[in-house]
Amino acid sequence: MRSLSISYEPMTNDSYSPITSLSAADGPANGALWPAPAAAGALNATLTIPGSKSLTNRELVLAALAEGPSKLSAPLHSRDSERMIAGLTALGVAFTPINGTGRFGPDLLVTPPDKLHAGGTVDCGQAGTVMRFLPPLAGLVAGEVHFEADDNALHRPMGPMITALRELGVDVDDSGRWALPFSVRGHGHVRGGELEIDASSSSQFVSGLLLAASRFDVGMHLRHTGPRLPSVPHIDMTVEALQHRGVRVERPSAHEWVVAAGPIRAKDIAVEPDLSNASPFLAAAMVAGGSVSITGWPLHSTQPGALLTEILAQMGARVSRRAGVLTVVGRGITGAMLDLSAAGELTPTLVALAALADSPSEFTGIGHLRLHETDRLAALANEINALGGDVTVLEDGLRIVPRPLRPGVWHSYHDHRMATTGAILGLAVPGIEVDEDIETTAKTLPEFTQLWQSMLDGTSGDTPA
Repeated sequence: MRSLSISYEPMTNDSYSPITSLSAADGPANGALWPAPAAAGALNATLTIPGSKSLTNRELVLAALAEGPSKLSAPLHSRDSERMIAGLTALGVAFTPINGTGRFGPDLLVTPPDKLHAGGTVDCGQAGTVMRFLPPLAGLVAGEVHFEADDNALHRPMGPMITALRELGVDVDDSGRWALPFSVRGHGHVRGGELEIDASSSSQFVSGLLLAASRFDVGMHLRHTGPRLPSVPHIDMTVEALQHRGVRVERPSAHEWVVAAGPIRAKDIAVEPDLSNASPFLAAAMVAGGSVSITGWPLHSTQPGALLTEILAQMGARVSRRAGVLTVVGRGITGAMLDLSAAGELTPTLVALAALADSPSEFTGIGHLRLHETDRLAALANEINALGGDVTVLEDGLRIVPRPLRPGVWHSYHDHRMATTGAILGLAVPGIEVDEDIETTAKTLPEFTQLWQSMLDGTSGDTPA
């Protein structure tokens, strides 16, 4: 069993019609079982993955606050990004599709208003970035903005953001729940200044405040005070995006950020592919054998998925990158000891690999996954154990001992990453069926089933049916 401790070093007016059809609950249409296809043999596929959700939603917010229109090339069109677009539209931001339909949807021209609008409702659905990124913008509004979410997302932590906004002088009416739904009553500006926050439950609290901070009267000096800070690469992604648009951001210490007041530059931005969404496809090569290649893989990236190259190699794959194409060749799966605090969103994929490995694995630094779309630690343990596996929930992670798995129903809990985990296991275990509808993957990757079949068929997957 190989051991790896991951550390991450920060890197210094047409109306818009959504591509994704949204239901009121952002949930599956019919709860149908999806038979996860088993691999008939070794894979040989090259795929293109749509844009990064994390980068898309950050760039949408920055474009909405910029001093002029911005163009986003190859943004993600998914349930989460559509929720962000709908929320920003409620604040007065205009979105115009350009350059046809593109491979996975059109590019976007984002035109900010002279002043953000009050009086609207932001429906966050299940999108954590919407519920954590847009309330600080609402603080800049002269008036009230109401925030709501799906019933199965109301458990997600919001207390640190509500507290931070109140300390910044913004009125928040949450009826004492410290959770959604709530209303933000802004005064047309936010003074800013020094602020402390405990972001132990989500790095999105830090990113949400940083994205709006340069529009505060005096900027912001933000300190994280909690015992841990998950998903640091996502914060570094936020800082890099701000700096790319001319915002001055300093980092006096690992858990401290200083954002200067000033304009946000209008820019044309090309969005990278979503590297975390690539993880099930790359893992498939390790499960089924053969190779899977992903086009457009950046040489450097702040996405947590960039760590896949190191992690998958440690778990037995041969990984190479040439001319922007990342290729994983399966050579068996080896268990690993991983601290995944920098890349918790990769956990479901890696747990699937660990359940099929030749030796035990232990993944730590992921206690915050209890607070995602579902309690991912409990969900992964429950579902793998129900198929005959051996997964133990730890205080801050999971221990996985490989056992022979049997066919059965894999419950997704309406969680997109749980759904893709079932698909990975189904490659090696014929008879696995994903419940709560595989289309829950539309939260971040609407084309998942088409791309998955393209991978199995050995086609390019560049133009999903």
